Amino acid sequence: MSVPRLQRPRRQDMRPGESLCDHCTAKCCKYFALPIDTPESREEFDYIRWYLLHERASVYVDDGTWHLLIHTPCRHLRPSNLCGIYETRPQICREYTTDGCEYDENWTYQQYFETPEQFDEYCEAIGRPSSIKGQKRRRGIRSPRPVGLPMV
Repeated sequence: MSVPRLQRPRRQDMRPGESLCDHCTAKCCKYFALPIDTPESREEFDYIRWYLLHERASVYVDDGTWHLLIHTPCRHLRPSNLCGIYETRPQICREYTTDGCEYDENWTYQQYFETPEQFDEYCEAIGRPSSIKGQKRRRGIRSPRPVGLPMV
């Protein structure tokens, strides 16, 4: 027999002084997202593919802006979903408000990619290559590997 899940209150039903954080699963403390340049060149498309080769990384587009999303919880998030360093939390956390938080978001985006294969399909659909396979490699900043000495 399954246990019924408790319904969390809707944002508009909160009482004055009550905090959304008391009813939330701490979505905002379990990831961070950074805006990235909209890919235009073959190399930039390949960078996105590279991001997606990493575990717990995804890329999404929201309102025309591309973002790199890293799914990793804050190391100070307690099992209760409350902050373990609340009094000394970083400034970005202090400035964050629940006014526009994800408490009742559905997490839908214009595009959302979790795997390089999904991104490859998208690139194929829009007629853009996502990989630089076959493209002449540019020389990096490291010097070439030295040739070994001959065996005597």
